[in-house]
Amino acid sequence: MSKVVLITGATSGMGELTSKFLAEYGYIVYAGSRDKNATGSQDNIKKIYLDVTNTKSIKDAVATIIKNEGKIDVLVNNAGYGLLATLEDGTDEEIFNQFDVNVFGLIKTTREVLPHMRAAKGGVIINLSSFLGKMGLPLLSHYNASKYAVEGITDSLRFETLPFGIRVHSVEAGLFGTNFVKKGLVANAQTTSENSPYKALVSHFVPIVAKAINEGPSAQPIADAIKMIIEDKDAPIAVPVGVEATTFVPLRKELSDKEFEGKIKETFGI
Repeated sequence: MSKVVLITGATSGMGELTSKFLAEYGYIVYAGSRDKNATGSQDNIKKIYLDVTNTKSIKDAVATIIKNEGKIDVLVNNAGYGLLATLEDGTDEEIFNQFDVNVFGLIKTTREVLPHMRAAKGGVIINLSSFLGKMGLPLLSHYNASKYAVEGITDSLRFETLPFGIRVHSVEAGLFGTNFVKKGLVANAQTTSENSPYKALVSHFVPIVAKAINEGPSAQPIADAIKMIIEDKDAPIAVPVGVEATTFVPLRKELSDKEFEGKIKETFGI
């Protein structure tokens, strides 16, 4: 019997690519979308309305999948975006929205799926995290904080689900060539304004990140990692994927705080 996979934020970028990739290998994939009219299926991919900021849509989506398939074997918490802002400039609304999608939505979706996985005495939960869940960078403090939270949730939830045979993992993604800059990045108006006291930092750092994403490699390694985690019961708790992740995550463990910060400054010219 084919495994049933629910992926949030699956209409673009890493989520869309992963949906198509898993479907090619016979998985039944429910691709979550914020589009209320999301319906239809093709090549093992079934579109479903799921907005992680809307609790009812999460409940309805999970209920529909259980009704149709009788189970959810894998949950991939992929929905997310980045707020580009200094800590000083971030508004209340921006702060809440960043966590509402990246953290609260992940928690609520997982919360809804867990009872069904417990009843089945098994399942896999994969949280799309980032190398920025292990280190900081300027202008991304809110995003950093949300991914640090994802790492903490993953580490704690693993203990809670251990008695029920449910595995919990994170994929710590580097920078890939997706449409993240166009669709997944929200910029604070004050931070990016001409009169910002942080103008010099913004002018230097934003092009570096934008270039890394716009000209970055295919996100296929993310899909490969997700498939590996699903199929390998001994998969690592956290899987770094991409140059930035495989470079900086190990360094964070090897160097002292001061040495690591120095390496970051050197690398990004801060």
